[in-house]
Parts: sequence; C-alpha cells; structure tokens
Amino acid sequence: MSAQSPVRWTDPEQQALEERVAAAELAWLSMDVDVQTLRVEIDNFALIHHQLLGPLYARLDELEALVAEAVAARTGRPEDLRRAAEARQQVEELPDLDALFDSVQEKSRERSGEGAGPEPSETAPPPPAAPARVRPGREAQRLYRELVRRAHPDLTTDPAEQRRRADFLVRVNEAYAYGDAAALEGLTAEWSTAPEAAPALDSPDRPGWLRRRLDWLTAKIAETAAEQVRLEQTPMGQLLALAPQDPDRLLEQLAEELLAKAAAQQAELERLLGAPAHPPVGENDQDPTSSRPSAGRYPPQESHTMFPQIPTTDAASVPADAALLDVREQDEWDAGHVEGALHIPIGEVIARIGELPDEKLYVLCRVGGRSAQVVQYLVQQGRDAVNVDGGMYAWEGAGRPMVSGGGQAPFVL
Repeated sequence: MSAQSPVRWTDPEQQALEERVAAAELAWLSMDVDVQTLRVEIDNFALIHHQLLGPLYARLDELEALVAEAVAARTGRPEDLRRAAEARQQVEELPDLDALFDSVQEKSRERSGEGAGPEPSETAPPPPAAPARVRPGREAQRLYRELVRRAHPDLTTDPAEQRRRADFLVRVNEAYAYGDAAALEGLTAEWSTAPEAAPALDSPDRPGWLRRRLDWLTAKIAETAAEQVRLEQTPMGQLLALAPQDPDRLLEQLAEELLAKAAAQQAELERLLGAPAHPPVGENDQDPTSSRPSAGRYPPQESHTMFPQIPTTDAASVPADAALLDVREQDEWDAGHVEGALHIPIGEVIARIGELPDEKLYVLCRVGGRSAQVVQYLVQQGRDAVNVDGGMYAWEGAGRPMVSGGGQAPFVL
C-alpha cells in the first residue's frame, strides 16, 4: 500500500465559523456593491436631470407666475392678487441651478479626497465632464463590481492596508462615475492582492477573530440595507425607480411632459392676454384623410413657442448644403429623415457632443420641441446652432426631400 498523508484535523466549531464568515462576507460585499452602484446612478441622474430639465422647470415656473398675474390683473380679487404675488416670489427665490450644480460637483470632489485644489489655469487639464448617461455601460459595471469585491478596505483588518485599499477605491469610484471602462481596465491590471492581517488558520486567536468578524459583518449588512432603503426613498431614487432599466428614456419622457404642461400654460396665458390660444383654422388642423398630423400641426407634447429666444428658422429657408442634426429616436429616424443628416437622439447629445461639426448646425426633431432644447443647450456651450421651426413636419410640408431607413416611402413618424 502506498503511504497517504494524514488528514488534517479541523475543529468543527471553527470550520462552521469560517463558513458563516465567508457567507456573510459574500452577502455583504454583493449588497455593498449594489448600494454603491445605486448611489452613482442616483447622483448621475440628479446631475443630468438638472442639465436637461432645469431650463424647462424654470420656464414652467415663469409661465405659471405670468398666468397668475394675468388672472389677477383681470379680476383684481385679493385672493388672485395674493396667488400672483406668491407665484412671482417663488420664481424670484429659485436657487441658482448652475451654482448648485457646481456645488454638488465640488462636494463630490471633497468626499473623494481631492479637495478644492488651486484655481484652474490655461495649462491645467480640464476637469472631468459631467456624466453623459445615468448608468455606465455593461463593461464598466462588470469591471467596477469585480474591483470592489477584490479591493474593498473591509476585507482586511490591517489599518495601513485599509488605507491603501480606500485610496485605490477612490480612483475606482471616480472612473465608474464617468463610465470610463478603459480606466477601470487599467485599474484592474494595476491591482494586486495584499497580504491579510487576519490570524492564521491554525492560530489560537483565529476563533475569536472569526466571531468578532461575524458580528461586524452582521452589523454592516444591516447598515448597508438601511442605506439602500434611504437611497431608494430619496426623491431622485423614487424617480429613478420608475424606469430602472432605461433611466435615460425616463428623462426624455419627463421633458416631453414638461413641454406639454408649458405649452398648456402658454396657451392659457395667450388666452388671458387676448391673443389667439390656437393657430388659425387650416394651419393646425388634423388632415381628415390621414392618421398622421398635417405638416402644420404641433402635437401637444412639443411646442415651438417654448424657446422664443433661441436662433430659429423655417424649414424652407434651410440651405441645401446645411449641416443637419436630427435628435429624434431611432424609429422616427427610420420612418423618414433628411439624407446626410447626423442622427443623435436627444438623450445622447451631451455624451456625443464631440461628434458635432464645428460649422453652423441646423437641428431637427418632429415638430421643434426637442430640437429647441438641444439648440438652447448648444448655444449655452458656445456652439452656432439653429432650431428648424416645425421640425420634420414642416420639412415635409415644405416639400423638402426625405429618405427612409428601409427603402419604403418616407414619412414623419
């Protein structure tokens, strides 16, 4: 018979503790990664919510104040005068959203240990851009989760090693917040496992350490679960929960709802001031022979009157060789678009702004509402952009050429 190595004896109680600690660590790490991911998504959602919808909220508040003032001017009733004063005060007391946005970014940098730092100079690299999407890509998510599981500070009890891991994860969190998969790949390659400060398996101190570790993990799981509930119950967390799989589309839907509300307020204001509440008959009527609106009709979710201060032109005046940007969704683009136009859906414009040509840009959507938002944003960025009033419906009505994505007869969806 060949000699066999003796089976090493293991204390059953210690073995059970080892297994319970391992299971608790796995449960807590998974929960912690989920909470950190949720926190990044909520922070990004809040920032993009401000960038895309802030001007619309401000415009809606202003219209509500103007309507209340028009009502008060007509009736003279004390109650209407009070409501008008309160509405105007609310507009005047709105916070500086850009300053608030910068403050949030500054606090984020301070939490990550960067501090305020020196004033930017011409030679200093620019600060990282705001996140372009709520949720980083799948590869960034995978790399982030793997790095956090491997490098979490609480996987070691050595203070120096905890500090090293915490400093490393600051860089990991920053890369993930901006969806930088390439940076996360570099961090993955950089990371190497450090020795643990826990007692050895055969050390007499091991069982006591295991019990303390299990107590700590149990408390940590409860703490992390409470933080998850807190995040989910914040206003932005509740809003994000409405469309957890496609938060960027949710922002677009919210923009459309705000446009509809503002259009209704605009119509009410025009009525109160004595102006026509609707375009003349024949200019905005439904074509009885078609299931689609006629070229002059503006659907309720978009209004070209929302942004009177932005550069605007009619479809017939757009030069034949103009640079065009179509910000509609893919199905709208496939149904009918201008040949040669650049297609970037409105939810991707901020992320893909580098793809825009430097020349004067004419922006199109269905009727001019979404394109007006984009033009307003581009003008704020110093770009030369013009909104095509009436959008693709006006383009079609002017007899301008169109093509479809599948070879069928083009139409405006």
